[in-house]
Amino acid sequence: MVVRIKSSGIESRDNFEKTALRITGYSFYVLCAGLLISSFYNIYTNHHPETTFWGTIISLISIASMSILIYYKMKVGKKLNSAALIADANCTKTCLYLSIILLLSSVIYSILHIGFIDSLGAIGVAYFSFNEGKESIEKAKTGKVCSCGHD
Repeated sequence: MVVRIKSSGIESRDNFEKTALRITGYSFYVLCAGLLISSFYNIYTNHHPETTFWGTIISLISIASMSILIYYKMKVGKKLNSAALIADANCTKTCLYLSIILLLSSVIYSILHIGFIDSLGAIGVAYFSFNEGKESIEKAKTGKVCSCGHD
């Protein structure tokens, strides 16, 4: 999504952006609900994942790539004095946190073989999904600039 910032520093959103933000926000809410339902179901039925190998691999790749992206987005954002790019770097931190949650839950499950550990990781992802959904909907209503929960 292209961010337009007026010279006054106040962001103006058109109807297309507001609709996109609402769709994004409600999609995060649906993701959150699905993660919570499946997590509680898996805990209730004592379901264990077949493997966490691929979760570990994907999270390691994601952590490495997100770290690089954050570094360069911040570097370029500061050089260009771009609030939008710096805000985007902060939003990328959420992806990094999600990958860390995935890595921790995958590794802990691999070591301890406690089934609900995987579900606790999914609940952590649901927490971030809910917060991102809430922020997207608030931005659609108020025209707030992206903060992604970070300073």
